[in-house]
Amino acid sequence: MENNKSDSATITEFKATRRQVLGGGAMGAAAIGLAACTPLNDQPPDKVSDLKAAQRVFGLDFDEDENQLLAEALDDQLESIRAMRAQLPANDEPPACTFSPQLKTRTYAAQDGSVALNSSALIPPFPGIDSEDAVAFAPLTHLAHWVRTGQTTSAQLTSLYLRRILKHNPKLECFVTVTADLAMAQAKQADNEIAAGHYKGPLHGIPYGVKDLMDVAGVPTSWGAAPYKDRVAKGDAHIVTLLRDAGAVLLGKTTCGALAWGDTWFGGVTRNPWNTLEGASGSSAGSGSATSAGLVGFAIGTETLGSIVSPSNRNGITGLRPTFGRVGRSGTMALCWSLDKIGPMCRGVEDTALVLAVLNGPDQNDPANLPHGFSYNGNMDLSGMRIGLDPSAYEAGNDLDKQAMDTAKDVMASLGAKIVEVSTPTRDVSPLGLQLSVEAAAAFQDLTLSGRDDELRRQVRNAWPHVFREAHMVSAVDLVQVDRLRRLVMQDMAEMFDSCDVLIGPNYANEMLLITNYTGQPQLSLPCGFEERELDVAWSDPGQPLVAPAGTMGNMTRNISCWAPLYEERRLIAVGRHLEAAYGMTDKHPTL
Repeated sequence: MENNKSDSATITEFKATRRQVLGGGAMGAAAIGLAACTPLNDQPPDKVSDLKAAQRVFGLDFDEDENQLLAEALDDQLESIRAMRAQLPANDEPPACTFSPQLKTRTYAAQDGSVALNSSALIPPFPGIDSEDAVAFAPLTHLAHWVRTGQTTSAQLTSLYLRRILKHNPKLECFVTVTADLAMAQAKQADNEIAAGHYKGPLHGIPYGVKDLMDVAGVPTSWGAAPYKDRVAKGDAHIVTLLRDAGAVLLGKTTCGALAWGDTWFGGVTRNPWNTLEGASGSSAGSGSATSAGLVGFAIGTETLGSIVSPSNRNGITGLRPTFGRVGRSGTMALCWSLDKIGPMCRGVEDTALVLAVLNGPDQNDPANLPHGFSYNGNMDLSGMRIGLDPSAYEAGNDLDKQAMDTAKDVMASLGAKIVEVSTPTRDVSPLGLQLSVEAAAAFQDLTLSGRDDELRRQVRNAWPHVFREAHMVSAVDLVQVDRLRRLVMQDMAEMFDSCDVLIGPNYANEMLLITNYTGQPQLSLPCGFEERELDVAWSDPGQPLVAPAGTMGNMTRNISCWAPLYEERRLIAVGRHLEAAYGMTDKHPTL
C-alpha cells in the first residue's frame, strides 16, 4: 500500500493517536480502541457502528437491538475504567486473587528442613588464592567448605571476584551495578563472625550476584529498563534479607533484559562467556553469564516463562526453578503475579540445594507465598524411583538431547530406578500465553497509557511495548476461559506425575517449559554436553551493524532438564547430581 508520509512521521502520528485512545479508556471487551481512532474522551459519531466493527475483530455477532443496549451501557463501563486508571496501583501491589498450584485432590509430603550433601563427594584442598581459575570456577559446595574450614577467607574470595568483575564485565556486560564497598564490608564481617565461632551455614562469606529486579536498599534497581534506570530502592527484597542473614556477600546487581525479557537492557546486551558473539539469553542474563564466567560464587535469577532455564542452557550452568510460591517475592519487580518465581543459578547441582534452603520460607508480604519445608539428602537411595521418559521427546530433541536421555536412562537403571514410559499433556496449551501478556500489561499499564513504553530499546513485535498494547485487546471473558484451561492442565500434570517421580527430557520439548511454569512444578536444567550450532547473535540497535552475520556457527553448551511434582525439588537434585557426574561437564568452563 502506498504511503506518501515518511516512516518517522507515520510512527509519530500513530503513537500520538494510540496514547489518546488508551488514555481515554477502553470498552470492556477491549475492542473499542480498534474500532475507532477518535479519542475516547470525545463522543464517537456512531457507537453502534463502532461496536459492530469491534465485534468482527473478536468473532462476535450481536443483533441490532443487542448492540443498541450495549451502546447505551458503554458510558457507565468507560467511567468505571477511567476511575480505575486514575488510581493505578504501584507495581508492588498484588491482585486480590492469588494463584495456587496446589490441587485439593492431592497431598504434599511434609519436609523437615534438613539438608545433607552427598557424603562420598570429594572436595579437594584449597588450591591457593593465586590459582584464580581453580577458585573462581569452583562450585559453591567447594567454596563453602574452604571458608568453613579456614582454608580461605570471605575477604579473599570477595577480592578475587571483584577483580574478575572489573576485568571481564566490560566485555560481558553482566553487571549493571557493582557494590564493591558493601561487598568488602560484608566479607570482613563474615570473617569476624566465623573466627568468633558464629558460623551461619554454607552461604556464610560466599560472594553472590542478584538479578536487578530485586531491591537492595540505597542501590539502583533498574529492572533493566530505561524508564527506571535511575530508580533507587528504599528497602531490601525479601530474599536479599534472607541471604544477608545467612552471611552471603553481595557483589552487585546482575543485568536483566528490560522488564524481564531477553538479554537486552538499557545499557547494552549481556554476552555468553563461551562466545561473546552470542547474547546470554534472558531474562536472568547477567546471573547466567556471571556464574558461567566465574565472577560470582552463585547468583539469583527469576523465571516467569523460561528466564532461569534459558540462560542456564545458553551459558552452560545449572539452574533450579522452584515450585511456584515456595520462595517469597516481596521487594522484587512483579511481571506476572501468577507466574513469577525466584531461584538459584549455580555451577553445580548440589549448590542449588544449599541456596534453596536459605531462600525457602514464609514471606508475609507475598500473598502467593505458600511456605513448605525443603529437605535434601545427597545420599538418597534411588532404587525403585520411577523415572519418566516420553518417547515423543526423542522426536522433539536433537542428537545431543537423545544421547543425554539415553545416558540418563542407563545411569538411573544402574542405580535401581525404574524407567517408565509416560505421555506428557497433549492438550493445546498455546492460549495460556495470554495470561502472561495480560498480567504483564496490567503490571506496567502506566507505561502504555503515558507513552513511556517508547523509551524501551526494543520496539518490535516480539517485545514488551507491543505485547502490552496487544494485551489491551484481550477480552476479560476470554481471559477467564484461559484461567479455566490452566486448571485443566494442572490436573493433567498431576495425573502424569501419578505414574512417575521425576521426568527427564529436553528443556523445551513438548511444551514442558511452558506447561510447568503455568502449573507450578519445579524444573532443574543442567549441562549435558557441547553441540555445534548456529549462534543466537547478540541483538543490536536498529541501524547498527550486526555483531556477526546470521548463520555463524560455534561449539556451544547444551542442557537437559528434569521435572518433579510440586515441592519435590529434593528428587530433582538427587537425580541431577548423578546425571551431572555422568555428563562430565563440571570441570568445563569458558576461556575468557
